[in-house]
This record gives sequence, C-alpha cells and structure tokens, in this order.
Amino acid sequence: MLPLWALVTGGMVAGGAGPLGALYDTPAERAALAASMTANSSMRSLYGPVFGDSTGALVAWRYTTFAAVLAAVMSLIIVVRHTREEEETGRQEMLSAARVGRRAPLTAALLIALVADAAVALIITAGLAGEGAGGALALGLAVGGTGMVFAAVAAVVAQLTESARLAKGLTATVLGLAFVLRAAGDAGDSPALTWASPIGWAQNVRAFAGERWWVPPLMAAAAVVLGAVAYALAGRRDVGMSFLPARPGPAEGRIATAGGLAWRLQRGSLLGWTLGFLAAGVVFGGMVEGASDLVGDNAQARRIFERMGGQTGLENAFLATLTGLFGMVAALWIVGSVLRLHGEETSQRAEPVLAGPVGRLRWAAGHLAVAFGGAAVLMAAAAAGLTLAYGRDGAPVLGAALAQLPAVWVLGGLTVLLYGAWPGAAVAAWGVAGLCLALGWIGPALDLPRAVLELSPYAHLPKLPGTEVAWAPVALLTGLAAALVAAGLAGFRRRDLRS
Repeated sequence: MLPLWALVTGGMVAGGAGPLGALYDTPAERAALAASMTANSSMRSLYGPVFGDSTGALVAWRYTTFAAVLAAVMSLIIVVRHTREEEETGRQEMLSAARVGRRAPLTAALLIALVADAAVALIITAGLAGEGAGGALALGLAVGGTGMVFAAVAAVVAQLTESARLAKGLTATVLGLAFVLRAAGDAGDSPALTWASPIGWAQNVRAFAGERWWVPPLMAAAAVVLGAVAYALAGRRDVGMSFLPARPGPAEGRIATAGGLAWRLQRGSLLGWTLGFLAAGVVFGGMVEGASDLVGDNAQARRIFERMGGQTGLENAFLATLTGLFGMVAALWIVGSVLRLHGEETSQRAEPVLAGPVGRLRWAAGHLAVAFGGAAVLMAAAAAGLTLAYGRDGAPVLGAALAQLPAVWVLGGLTVLLYGAWPGAAVAAWGVAGLCLALGWIGPALDLPRAVLELSPYAHLPKLPGTEVAWAPVALLTGLAAALVAAGLAGFRRRDLRS
C-alpha cells in the first residue's frame, strides 16, 4: 500500500507543474490568477493564499493543502495499524511474549511513517526541481513534515483509546479541525488561526515564494514532542489496555434486531460524515459564483471544467464537478462502512451474534443498509450545503448529487464481493476507491485518454445539472451494484468465518 500511496500523493504535486504551466503560460496570466485568488475569500479557504506568481508558487498554492492532508491520512493509518490494531487483534501480545521491548511496536510504526513521508517529500522534490531546487525541497519538506506531525498525533491517540477504529476516528477529527482552523484563518485573513493548524504551517513554508526555512524544524519539533508523550504513555500501560476505557455496551436500551445493532455501531460515524459533507457543501457552494474568477478568459481552464462537469455553462459545469467530487469521497464512506463487517468478523464479535438465531444474510444486511443508505444521506447533505451557500433552486443540485449514487454503490458492491468471496483481499477496495478518486480529480487536468478515465464508474454518469439524464448508464450501474452485492453475499454464505 505504501509505495502506491506515496506515488499518488507525491506524483499529484510533482505532476501539477505541467498542466498549470500550460494553462497559465504567460507572466500576465499567472499574475492575474494570483491576484484574483488572493481577493477571493472562498478560494483562500479552500487552497490558501497565493504567495507568488511563478509556476512553482502556483503549484504550491494549488496542491499543498490537499497533499498535506493525504500525507497526514497515510501516516495516521500506518501508526494506528501497527500499534493499536496489532494489540486489538491479539498479535502484539504474542510478539511481546518474546524478547520484544514494550516500545518497539511504536518505534517501528513511527519509523515506517517517517520512511513513507520521506518518500513523498523526495518525489515532490525530484518532480519539481526544474521549477527551482530550493522551492521544490521546501514543498517536499512541508508535505512530509505535516505527515510526521499527524503520525505523532496518532501515536498519542493510540495510547489513549482501546479501539483502532476510535483511534483513527479521533486522529481524523484532529486533522479535520486543523483543516477548518486553516480554512477559517485564510478566509478571514486571521494569521493566528492559520498558525494554530499544522496544515497552516505547511502553507507558510512559502515554497517558491521566499521560503521560510525555520518552519520545517518547527514541524520536526512538534513531532518529537508528541512522540515523546506517546513513548511516556506507552511505558505506563499494559498491552491491550488504554487510558480511556471503552464504554461497555449496549450503552442504553435494547437492541432487538441485527439492523439495530448495525445502526448502533455505525450511527456516530455516519453523523460525523454527514456534518462534514454539509459543512464542505457550504464552503464549496460559496465558490460557485467565483468560478468565473478562477477560469477568467483562459480557454484551456474552461475546457478542463467542461471535461469534468459538462458543457452547459461554467456554473453548471462547476456544480457538476463539485457533486462529482462529493460522490468520489462518499465512496470512502461506503467502503469503510461495508468493511465494518470484516472488522466485526476478524475481531470475533460476529461469531457470538451468528451463533444465535441470526442468519448470516440478515446480519450482513443490517450493515449494508447503513452503508448504502448512508451514502444517500451524505449526498443529500452535500446538496443541502451547496444550496444554502449558492442560494439557488435546490432541486437540480439535489438531483445532481443523487445521480452520483449508482457509481458509489458500484464501489460498495465491489467491496461486498471482495469481503464475501475473498476476505483476505477486502482491503483492496480502498485502492480501487482511491484510484477512482485520482482519475476523477486529476485525470482531466492531466488530459488522460478517455479510455483511462472510463475505468471509473463515475465517468459514465450524466453531467448534472444542466443536461438531460441518460438513464441507460444509471440503470446499468445500479444493476451492476446489485449483482456485485448478490455475488458477495452468496460467497459470504458459503465460506467459513475468519478468526
């Protein structure tokens, strides 16, 4: 997983210079873009301020925030996977029975995160060296340094919680808070809020625009301090234990059905995702009317938006692009929600449930109802946020958002198939979802061939709003999703449970 993640994250940034240089190929166009983006508070909240008008500075403006977030997610997954998850499954206790130090797992996890973040930084530095070696190195250190800060945050959280899922959720919450603080600080021109966020630190390295070389050591110092806290906590608890004890369940009331159990297990996660989609919809909705400022008179930029969102007017194309991006992110929800089945099975919590009068299909159906229905809730929340900020008729926006569901459900169905038929390969669903996200997000800007873009189910959806609905691909994708779910459940019904 790590080489692919590092290549995608680093390659996204390194490959940004070519398209941006082609789109804005004169100093006047770059200066005009920098001025318009600096004056647009919505764009500042999304990407941050523009510190220069060179191609390298525009790459740093466009990609630093999102590359830093991807590096942070990669790092937190690595650390939790090799600390708390190993303890939760019982594997760490077996290893610790031998001559393995108490802090050895934490050390190994942090070293792996360091190697992965260094690989991302190296790819960025090598890919952008032609724009200026100093700026390329600064940008690489900014992205990699953010990853290490959140690796250290995850190391601390892993000592506090008893569940790997909760550790990932809490660290992701810290990451989301960091993004919100940075966005609020940049939108309101409040440096104090920006500097309160590690993502804001990455921006303020100012790659290709008078680099601030003292910021990367600040990131390193924060990672060292947090790592020291994690080491101190790790030495004060037993394997499998935590400083925040898990709440015994059921916490309240009676759970009478398998569907009720699935809802109880996943309702908190769904609520968090829903609020996140609503908030993101509000932020992005405020950018719709500024789409013309982003594109201006640049015909190439207009073609990219039309390639992503359709050729029915710039605002409609921008809305179609946004709903498409929300649909791709919703795929991450549905993959994680379906894989909750896998987690319940491998942690041996499913076996006691299935030992009673609960059939396998009924147990699985409860989780799948939450996963597939939750995707619809997320898209409706995104549409509500877009409508609130955009201030126009909400019906077309809601229709455009819900039109993404067949593709989301296809990826959910593929996850069910992998879990049911090949449970050992179930985590590969994350890679498929990430590939679709990469194709939809950066594929049009890189001018990838249509045959490559059409590997993603999202490429076959109608570009709404502004066009007629092509029902045939919608029906085909929905049918494909249903067939994948049926095949996956058939496989699950026939195989043994994994311990």
